Amino acid sequence: MAVCAGSARAADTQKLAIAAAADLRFALDELVLQFRAAHPAVDLAVTYGSSGNFFAQIQNGAPFDVFLSADVDYPRRLIAAGLASKDSLFLYGVGRIVVWVPAGSAVDPAALGIHALEAAPVRHIAIANPQHAPYGRAAEAALRSLGVYDRLAPKLVLGENIAQAFEFVQSGAAEVGIVALSLALASAARGHGRYWEVPQEAYPKIEQGGVILSRAPAGPAAQFRAFLLSADARRILQQYGFSMPQ
Repeated sequence: MAVCAGSARAADTQKLAIAAAADLRFALDELVLQFRAAHPAVDLAVTYGSSGNFFAQIQNGAPFDVFLSADVDYPRRLIAAGLASKDSLFLYGVGRIVVWVPAGSAVDPAALGIHALEAAPVRHIAIANPQHAPYGRAAEAALRSLGVYDRLAPKLVLGENIAQAFEFVQSGAAEVGIVALSLALASAARGHGRYWEVPQEAYPKIEQGGVILSRAPAGPAAQFRAFLLSADARRILQQYGFSMPQ
């Protein structure tokens, strides 16, 4: 029986499921377009969420092939548990956090710095949940090290992940947020808000890393890893505010 060309191409396609930290949403969307153009035989599907939740899901058998975490410790723990390949571990960037307000806000984070969070109009401060989101842990650590946590703790509103925390501020559910620089630099946010970058010494280094999981199809997963470590991919990540690991 004859097989049409479309069916043959579909049969040759290999699926690759990516679990990605929410701070990567816009940067990775751009990277995925480039990867798909170069590797049309790979059917790439990306799910965004909190790194801690993905870690738990993968431990419980979630069908992901590659894990891009906002905290490299999670991939390392999956390797220790025998769920990922040790040789595939890689660092793809170092994240940063900012105090972000919508463009129409009366609060000026550039002038006030961390004290923008204490301005009179601020009743709610959005951060990611520190229990399972690395950017939430970084935000809490910064508030503590800068000496304002105790005063501001009652105002904190926790997002399930850093993208949801950012959405809280965009929607007006919170007047200000401590969010990923990568989200503040996304095209969807440019011109719609203002930010102040929290000094990097105020919180632990956000080393972000990825790993290929044991169930992954070897060829496509290795291609995707190599692409993320390429000069072109690193250039895009830097445009979104990620520092490159040393």
